[in-house]
Amino acid sequence: MSDRAKVPAVRPGATAYERFVRPVLYRLGRGDAEVAHEQTLAGLRLLGRIPGAPRAGARVFGVPGLARRGSSGAARKVFGVRFPSPVGLAAGMDKNGIALRSWPAIGFGFVEVGTVTAHPQPGNEKPRLFRLVEHEAVINRMGFNNLGSAALASRLAAYGDLGYPLGISIGKSKVTPLEEAVDDYVTSLRRLYRYGDYFAVNVSSPNTPGLRTLQDAGHLRELLTALHAEAAALTVAGLSPKPILVKIAPDLTTSAIDELLQVCTDTGVAGIIATNTTIGRPGVETHPLSKETGGLSGRPLTETSAKVVAHIHNATGGALPIIGVGGILEPSDATRLFDAGASLVQVYTGLIYRGPGLIRQINRSLP
Repeated sequence: MSDRAKVPAVRPGATAYERFVRPVLYRLGRGDAEVAHEQTLAGLRLLGRIPGAPRAGARVFGVPGLARRGSSGAARKVFGVRFPSPVGLAAGMDKNGIALRSWPAIGFGFVEVGTVTAHPQPGNEKPRLFRLVEHEAVINRMGFNNLGSAALASRLAAYGDLGYPLGISIGKSKVTPLEEAVDDYVTSLRRLYRYGDYFAVNVSSPNTPGLRTLQDAGHLRELLTALHAEAAALTVAGLSPKPILVKIAPDLTTSAIDELLQVCTDTGVAGIIATNTTIGRPGVETHPLSKETGGLSGRPLTETSAKVVAHIHNATGGALPIIGVGGILEPSDATRLFDAGASLVQVYTGLIYRGPGLIRQINRSLP
């Protein structure tokens, strides 16, 4: 059965988004999930062109530090960057940064664009995005579809000051051989360095062949050493130092995570993003779409992401800041990640199923 045939049932206590807006979005393009994604981004892009709309939305959705450039009780400083709210938009939603003026209007305190690659690429063949609505989950095999790091640099230059922290996720181009991956990442870092507040090194997507081998200690050490060398050269040239983070997969063994953490500590990584999507199918094995290749996100990741965050926090003694991501569909899910040791959290699939009201609820639940 295709995901096109399904619209989520309305749960008790559902928001107006879930009752009225979500059914419309799910039927866009005859129910095609990627069409709905693109139409949503187009609408947000238009919203960002309305004077005052982002700050008005920030007041409604509970990020006072964005609503009026003052202090916010939710604000915190992590790896040297001040975040007006610890609730951010995960990479993958706005790969090319087309709606960056609008995300504060629905409550996000920071945004991560990308994953972007040195070369423009169309991504994998369609269909490549599937909703497992009964499980509040998504499978995607997008394949880093993006316009390339040069195009993103041009767009970010036109934006100017966004008024909130911007993370930029960088990955390897599909056409680039694995042995040339380092140069590919370094090229994107060089082009985008002046525009990002932090950089996420994506070595954990399951949708680019061979990419996850870059999580191996030897490959990762080489990559991170080169990226830090490039960052140091750009800093000497007059740009401000920027934190470099590593995004890891939820499918690593405990020993593999520990080995990766040692490399990150040795090379001066500023933080870890945990986690990316999983190639496993926990809890959805019997779903007709479970056999689709790609990474699984949403509710099935809630337990796993919290365990990985807790392990990283304990293994590093809390010395390495963590952005927790995966399976946040309730404020309590975000709280669980914070309690496990995350300094910040990111949302993606939860926004698809619960809408912007989820972001407001999380912001209002913060101590």
